[in-house]
Amino acid sequence: MPKFMFIYHGGGRPESAEEGARVMAAWQAWMGGIGEALIDGGNPAGMSKTVSAAGVADDGGANPVSGYSLVMAEDMAAAVEIAKGCPILENGAGTVEVAEAMEM
Repeated sequence: MPKFMFIYHGGGRPESAEEGARVMAAWQAWMGGIGEALIDGGNPAGMSKTVSAAGVADDGGANPVSGYSLVMAEDMAAAVEIAKGCPILENGAGTVEVAEAMEM
């Protein structure tokens, strides 16, 4: 079964302990619902640097990564359906980029 990367963009840091607990509970519930198809729940990402032939940019690029997860799914359509339940999508806070992790 193919592996898919979920690359998260956007979102934000909770402004209170209560909000942090609510956000964490939502992520745990979503990931729990994925079950054994969740290969790696991933982690949030810190500020990135973009390396190109022209040099290094310190601003995280045009759409900075905020985290990642790895899942197994039958195909792209199934992976997208899983991603649609991601808490980062609530209130338009962020997006999930879905890409197959190609076997080499």
